[in-house]
Amino acid sequence: MKPRRPSPRARNPEGGSRPEAPLRPLRSRRARGPWLGSLRTRLVVTFVLVTLTGSATATVLAYREARTAILKRAQDSFQDNVHDRVTTLAPDVDLPPTARGLTELAERVSQSLDGAPLVVTRYRELQGSSDRLADSSRITPELREAVRTRSAMSFQRVTHRDTPYLVVGTPVTFGDDGRASGLEVYAVTSLRPEQDDTGALLTAVRDGVAPVVLLSALLALLSARAVLRPVRDLGRATRKLAEGDLSIRVAVKGRDELANLAQDFNETADELQSSVTHLRDQEERARRFVADVSHELRTPLAAMTMVATVLEEDADQLPPDTAQAARTVSAETAKLSRLVDDLMEMSRFDSGAARLTLTDTDVAEAIRASLALRGWTDAVRTELPEGVRAPLDRRRLDVIIANLVGNALHHGAPPVTLTLTSTPTPTGRTAVVTVTDQGPGLSPEALTRVFDRFYKADAARTRSEGSGLGTAISLENARLHGGTIEATNAPEGGAVFTLSLPLPLSETEAKAPTA
Repeated sequence: MKPRRPSPRARNPEGGSRPEAPLRPLRSRRARGPWLGSLRTRLVVTFVLVTLTGSATATVLAYREARTAILKRAQDSFQDNVHDRVTTLAPDVDLPPTARGLTELAERVSQSLDGAPLVVTRYRELQGSSDRLADSSRITPELREAVRTRSAMSFQRVTHRDTPYLVVGTPVTFGDDGRASGLEVYAVTSLRPEQDDTGALLTAVRDGVAPVVLLSALLALLSARAVLRPVRDLGRATRKLAEGDLSIRVAVKGRDELANLAQDFNETADELQSSVTHLRDQEERARRFVADVSHELRTPLAAMTMVATVLEEDADQLPPDTAQAARTVSAETAKLSRLVDDLMEMSRFDSGAARLTLTDTDVAEAIRASLALRGWTDAVRTELPEGVRAPLDRRRLDVIIANLVGNALHHGAPPVTLTLTSTPTPTGRTAVVTVTDQGPGLSPEALTRVFDRFYKADAARTRSEGSGLGTAISLENARLHGGTIEATNAPEGGAVFTLSLPLPLSETEAKAPTA
């Protein structure tokens, strides 16, 4: 199983390192959406809209029914009164009537009705009216035709000058056989009082909608809070689970869908915790096995190295085939020894046993010493400004420089350039070491995996003779200092490795006044 890549460690002020977090966060916290798009807002808006729709529908239906009832009551009452008065007074009129007789009948019928409405009597071309100045155009030809042809009382509601009116018309018939006498009586009354009543009713209902909506919004907020509480608890637990807290669980309350969802979450968390625990145990056993094997191999490897060295020194005195075999055994023993040393180093990083031995270091001088130790001074172009000093572990810095420059020399192409810069930051400075070669660069896959353990970009580079742990160990050493290493390709070609190490302010710099 491939070891999991550890997360960055914080720098230990005592010069050591602490064990990494047991589980790296699976994903960052999800950004919250706009307030208007929250589930609570949508529930409240939906509740208010439903209440508004219901209230509006009920208001319209109530207004229509009340208006119909009020108008029907007024209409029936007026028709009954007109019928009664006409039935009582019409027999006193001589037929054919005179114009004066028609007027007297109209006046008597009007005076006998509440409010003295306009009454118009007609007999063929003759017409009488209770009010000669009144406008009789409210009696429409359609109503007159209905009265004439149906021989029964008819009515019509009309609007005249923005005022509603009820117009009733009835023919006068002979009492013995019901034949039409030709005499017609029309009465016009205003419906303004009824209109005012229905308007007042509409105003009252409309004024009552606002408190109902406010009350519904309050109830919606309370309901949303009660309904969404399990959702919030579940969301909070999910975020904690994503952050690595595998022990988090939610309380299962009730037997509804949310309770089922909470139960499913708990079961999923149980399975995840079990799987992660199992994987951690396997990973720990694998690391312990590698560490134990590496440790056990060191003693025989030391003896093998000593013997191989002696054989290689005396190779010139041996037969050619034996001398070649001795040199091969010596080289392979040396590679195996380096691999064991690298595995031991990685096991110390994994167990948190790696420690920093900090000394005040001139970074430029340390880099020059590292290059000179390996005979790379003439093979590498350097730009190393003086005066960049910081407390660093010189051995681990040497390992980083050796790996980055060695990779550039062995897998890239000359010229290899190493530059050192110091960049100010809010808390101090950052030393940036950049190693650039002119080779083919790194493939997209290599860029993402170049710091993985035992990864070799053989497809893009020449065959590697290393263990594949060099860049991983360099990255761990950088992280141990609180820094990091990034790999990119230069625009003009070639791989670029950038080491960034934070440099704390010296006491003199810390006490200096800021601009």
